[in-house]
Amino acid sequence: MGEQVRRLLMAQRGKATINPLAELLLFSAARAELVHSVLLPALAEGRVVVCDRYTPSTIAYQGYGRGIPLETIDRLNRLGTGGLEPDLIVLLDMKPEDGLRRKSEDERQRFEEESLAFHRRVRHGYLEQARAAPERWLRVKGTLPQERIAEVIWERVELLVQGSAA
Repeated sequence: MGEQVRRLLMAQRGKATINPLAELLLFSAARAELVHSVLLPALAEGRVVVCDRYTPSTIAYQGYGRGIPLETIDRLNRLGTGGLEPDLIVLLDMKPEDGLRRKSEDERQRFEEESLAFHRRVRHGYLEQARAAPERWLRVKGTLPQERIAEVIWERVELLVQGSAA
């Protein structure tokens, strides 16, 4: 269900705008469903979980990008996740101009239609979060070759997996 909510939001490309608070609440609802129906059961089984979007995305997009107070987002994130935090957050970092150029017109979703200023605020939000908790963040240059990106990420993930097995 959470993924359906997310797809609904992302499909609003070129259509009526969504109120930023409604957007935040819908993404938060989708995340709460993901945490409780997928992540917590997998973790309870001792599995390693990889998630491509989590609370840092909400902070960056709805907080820094849309201007919703970070305290509001923090309360919703804690409520929806029960405080579940990732051990590692990987940031594939690049200038917004470079990232937007990589998307073809057919691949673009509603966020890609936002202004360059919005994307710069989002990137700033990610960078601020990474600066605040460097031990949990791995910042990788998104302009590196894919093979090198995979190597850098695996080096860090391997340490975590080995550490949790000990």
